Amino acid sequence: MSEYNILILVIGISLLGAALVPIRLKNAPVSLPMIYLGVGLLLPLFLTDLIEFDPLKYGNFTEKVTQLAVIVSLVSAGLKIDRLEGWKRWNTTWRLLGITMPLCIAALAFSGSWLMGLPLATAVLLGAVMAPTDPVLASDVQVGPPGERREHEVRFALTSEAGLNDALAFPFVNLALVLAATGFAMEGITHWLTIDVLWKLSAGVGMGVLTGYISGTIVPETKDILASTEGFVALALTFVAYGATELVHGYGFLGVFIAARTFRHYKRDEEFYKHIHGFSDQMEKLLMTLLMISLGVAISQGLFIGITWPVIILAFLFLLVIRPASVLLGMIGTTVKWNERAVIAVFGIRGIGSFYYLAYGLNFSGIGEKYGEILWATVGLIVMLSVVLHGISVTYVMRKL
Repeated sequence: MSEYNILILVIGISLLGAALVPIRLKNAPVSLPMIYLGVGLLLPLFLTDLIEFDPLKYGNFTEKVTQLAVIVSLVSAGLKIDRLEGWKRWNTTWRLLGITMPLCIAALAFSGSWLMGLPLATAVLLGAVMAPTDPVLASDVQVGPPGERREHEVRFALTSEAGLNDALAFPFVNLALVLAATGFAMEGITHWLTIDVLWKLSAGVGMGVLTGYISGTIVPETKDILASTEGFVALALTFVAYGATELVHGYGFLGVFIAARTFRHYKRDEEFYKHIHGFSDQMEKLLMTLLMISLGVAISQGLFIGITWPVIILAFLFLLVIRPASVLLGMIGTTVKWNERAVIAVFGIRGIGSFYYLAYGLNFSGIGEKYGEILWATVGLIVMLSVVLHGISVTYVMRKL
C-alpha cells in the first residue's frame, strides 16, 4: 500500500512538473521528455513490486496508448499552423515527405540489414518505424499557438512534417507486413499498392476534409459556450475524425491532421482556436509524461539487454548521418538558408510515433516472435538518444537561429 501511495505522489509531482518546468527551465539545456525519462529510470528502484513495463509483453496496451498520444498531438499540430496550404507555401514540407522520408526508410532498412543482419521485411519495418518526426516530443521546435503569426520556416517545416509523416509512414509499415507475409508475391504487392497506398491515403484525406468541414459548420463560435466545452470540442474533433476514417479503412492519423487543418480554416476569432488548441496541448503533455516515464521504466527493467555494438552504431548512424543527409538532399534547389536546413536536418526528433508503429507492426505480424526484443531495444535506444541530444541542444540552437 505504501508503494502505491508513492506512485500516486510521483504521478502528481510529474504532472505538476509538466506545468511548471517549461516556465522555470525555459533557458536551461534540458527538456521535459529528458526529465521524465530520468524519472522512469529511477522509479523501479523505489517501487520494486509495483512497477513493470515491457512494451513487447504488453503490445496491445502499448499500441493503444501511443495511438491516443499521437492522434491528440496531430490535432494540436493541425490547429496551430497558421499558414494556408499551397504547393509553394508548403514546398519544404512536400520535400521532407516526398524525398527525405523515403530516403530515411531506405537507408535505415539497408543499414539494419547490413549491420544487424535483419531479413528484408524486418529491416523495412525498422526503417518505416523510425521515419516519422514525432509530433509529441517536438514541441520545443514547433510553431506556437494559433494566431501568433510567427512561423519561422524551421518551426513550420518541423511542425508540418510531424503532422503528415506520422500518417505517411503507414504505407511503408504495411509494406513490411506484406513482405513478411507473402514476400514479393504479385498478389500481395498489388493489394498493397491499391489498398494500402491509393485507397487508404485517399480515404484519409477525404474523411479528414469531411469531418473537419462538418465539425467547423456545427460547432458554435459563441465564446460563452466555448469556455465550458473546449475540451469536448477538441476530443470530439480528434475521435470523430479518427473513428470515421478508420471505419472506411483509411489512415486515421492522416484523417485527424487533415480534419484539424480543415477546421482551422473557418474564419473565427483566433481566441477560439487558442482555447481548443490549449486543451489538446495539455492532453498531449499529460500523455507524453506518462509515456516517457514508461520508457524509462522499461529501460531500467532490461529493455536494452539485447543491445550489441551494431545496434549502437546504427542508432548514431541514423541520428547523425542518415536523417541529416536525407534532409539536405531533399532541400537541394530550395531557397531555405543553409543554417536553417541544418537545424531541420538535426532536429527531427524521434519518439512516441515510432513506438506506436513498432507495436502495431509486431502485433500484426510474426516478426515479433524472433526479432521483437532487438527491434524494441533498437527503437528505444534511438528515441532515448534523440530525446537527450535534442533536449540538451534545442534551447541554445533555436535561440541562435
